[in-house]
Parts: sequence; structure tokens; C-alpha cells
Amino acid sequence: MREVILFILSFLLVLVLYEFLIVRRAKKRVDKKTKQEKAAKEPLEVTYLKTRYKLDMEKINYSKLLQVIAFTSSFDIALIVSVIAYLNNFILEIILGFFLTIGIILLSYHLIYLFYKKKGMIQNES
Repeated sequence: MREVILFILSFLLVLVLYEFLIVRRAKKRVDKKTKQEKAAKEPLEVTYLKTRYKLDMEKINYSKLLQVIAFTSSFDIALIVSVIAYLNNFILEIILGFFLTIGIILLSYHLIYLFYKKKGMIQNES
């Protein structure tokens, strides 16, 4: 039961922080900036998804994409914190945390790509 509470609290804390620190700032930038300035100031997650998976930003609602990224990143961090909480060895926590972080984040962004691919929001590669 303690682990479930830890997961929920860490998820909510990260989601709220992510919303205030990243999502709101990115939404304000989109409203105020020109297209060139928007691309330069985008969150790293959006840039990664655009370049790696060729998301078509013309078709995607930018604020919904930011919400999906915030939810996914919060889930990732809460999951990693919950898994690491089971360990008692500091060195093992660091090593496992590093590899879990990379693996889970890459898997999450691939799932976001599959979600948008199913909706037909990927640029044609031809």
C-alpha cells in the first residue's frame, strides 16, 4: 500500500511541476512568438518527437501534445521512483535508475509516436 501511495504522490507532484514549469511557458511562447522563434524555444521533448518520429505539427494540436508529454513524463518518473524505492543499495539504485530512465523514456516516446501515427499525424516520408 505504501508503494501505491508513493507512486500516486510522485506522479501528481511531477505532473503539477511539469505543468507549471514547462507546459504553461511553452503555451505562452507559442501565442507570442513567430514560427522561427517558436522552433528555437520548444521543449526538448517536442523537438525530439518532431525530429525522430516526423510528427506533423500542422495537424497536431500543440497544447494537447504538451499535455500528453506532461502526463507521460510524470508517469515515467513516478514509475522509476517506485521501482528504485524497493532497492536498498545506493550504487544499485544509481545504476538501475540510469538504465531504467533511458529505457522507459525511449519506450514512452515511441508509444506517443504510435498514438499519433494511428491518428495519421505523421509526415509522409516520400
